[in-house]
Amino acid sequence: MATKTKVEKEVTVEEKLKSLYELQKVVSKIDEIKILRGELPLEVQDLEDEIVGLNTRLENIDAEIEAIKATISNKKLEIEDSKAKIAKYKEQQENVRNNREYDNLSKEIEFQELEIELSEKRIREATAARENKIAEKESTVAHLAERKLDLEQKRTELNEIVAETKQEEERLRESAKEIEERIEERLLTAFKRIRKNARNGLAVVYVQRDACGGCFNKIPAQRQLDIRSRKKIIVCEYCGRILVDRDIAGVGTEG
Repeated sequence: MATKTKVEKEVTVEEKLKSLYELQKVVSKIDEIKILRGELPLEVQDLEDEIVGLNTRLENIDAEIEAIKATISNKKLEIEDSKAKIAKYKEQQENVRNNREYDNLSKEIEFQELEIELSEKRIREATAARENKIAEKESTVAHLAERKLDLEQKRTELNEIVAETKQEEERLRESAKEIEERIEERLLTAFKRIRKNARNGLAVVYVQRDACGGCFNKIPAQRQLDIRSRKKIIVCEYCGRILVDRDIAGVGTEG
């Protein structure tokens, strides 16, 4: 048991670099699968969110239409009430005892007639508003139908790509997990941090034409010798990526 522990601790820098580069190759292939899917997952999410918003808008429009219908109904009731009052006042006019009472009833009748005119105006306005809301609803329903069709197409397209790449992605993720188990926690944390901050997801790169394979800044000759010696882990002084030589990358020497 003690011997096994000792062997586990005696991992050379070269082996660490090889494991890191191997992990980089695997996660880069996973990145390629994500690129193949492109913006589809985001497009699907955006369409789903838009559809939720359109459904909410329809609910609000329906509520507004119902409120307008209630307003129209109330105004019609007010008109009927005013007409009833007018009829009552006219009947009372026939039994008045003096001109003052007659004039007061005439003013009440005139007031109720104005109330009827105002209610009829409000009904016309509400009717126009209801027609506008109905038109808005029809437009929203049509737009919603288009968005649902777009969503169905995008989902189908995404599902096809996922189906084609699912097994490969699962295999790669399992492989990445196995490689990660061979890398010490400190290095793995650094790898993930560098990868997260790197625009192209490259945390480990090899030297290409005397330059960093990530940011392409020139690497001094002595530093290149240090990289090839594999005695310590060296990072690019410009971009912070972990550097390995071409042999570890499996690309041979440059011609």
